[in-house]
Amino acid sequence: MAPINVAVIGYGLSAKVFHIPLILALPDDFKLYGIVQRSPKPDDDAQKDHPGTKAWRSVEEVYSDPDVDLVVITSIPSTHFQMCSDALNSGKHVLVEKPFVPTAAEADKLCQIQHQSGKLLSVYQNRRWDADFLTLRELVSSDRLGDIAEFETHFDRHRPDAPADSWKVVDEPGHGAIYELGTHLIDQVYHLFGMPQRVTGFVYLQRHGVKSGSHDACTVLLHYDDRRMIATVKAGVVSPEVEQLRFWVKGTKGGFKKFHLDVQEDQLKDGLRPGEEGFGEEPESHHGTLTVIEDGKPSRATHRTAAPATYVKYYRVFAKALRGEGEVPTTPGDARDVLRIIELAIQSSKEGRTLSVV
Repeated sequence: MAPINVAVIGYGLSAKVFHIPLILALPDDFKLYGIVQRSPKPDDDAQKDHPGTKAWRSVEEVYSDPDVDLVVITSIPSTHFQMCSDALNSGKHVLVEKPFVPTAAEADKLCQIQHQSGKLLSVYQNRRWDADFLTLRELVSSDRLGDIAEFETHFDRHRPDAPADSWKVVDEPGHGAIYELGTHLIDQVYHLFGMPQRVTGFVYLQRHGVKSGSHDACTVLLHYDDRRMIATVKAGVVSPEVEQLRFWVKGTKGGFKKFHLDVQEDQLKDGLRPGEEGFGEEPESHHGTLTVIEDGKPSRATHRTAAPATYVKYYRVFAKALRGEGEVPTTPGDARDVLRIIELAIQSSKEGRTLSVV
């Protein structure tokens, strides 16, 4: 079959780092057909960077182009609902960056629009393909850790100074740490264990010099009462550590502890591309440790990180779905459920109480 014609809306970091390199890595499946960039500059021009692609200045031109098969939306969250709706109603498949939309109610509406359109819609939760998460998922599914009692997932950084000008720091729906980084972490927990029974949230400004704007830190407790497990999701900007904790999981048979983030984001920012030597591969110094109980005593050893499937796998799965060979990599229903958890966490933080998931 002919490659799928892809139109990318936006030409910022998300498009340049997390989408276009992956699209170009699968030429048999996808063709970078065109890019919407409203205001190109001499040193930032999508058409110069990608000659031979169409250059649009408005999203309406994408919707009216009959040769566009798939629209990839990398714009700010407040634009996602309208763009997804318009693209679906114009007969295009859609892949939208996280957070899906600012509210679960909007997500519900888009689920309905997607169903009525007959087109596919997926949300870009690429960190389901982090190598360390795949490592942990295998440990959980193979019962190496036994019954999980505590599951911690962190995305902490040490950036205590006031943030630079960015749309991300504006206090608007869909902005802030719980939507930016928390969305990834909550999605990973949801992907492993489903919906929790209760949610306790702490959503706040951690930087002392910042008096307004979107929150920059969050700690969310997901209570899985049916499993007797608590999952802690944490993203902060005051964490002066040489090695940042990523996972700490404790079970009846063993535990897993891991530092450092998956390497793909930094590699993509540095210009390394999928398929090149070393892409997605962690150095041994970043591998986690697995502790197991042997003869009633804990025994600890380095546990090698899984061979990376890489974020390209997201696009491979999506290509199969577009050809009728399975489901999209992240369903809009999954993304809606994550937004429900986020909204409960924010409400919990405001009210100072644990809330039930209904």
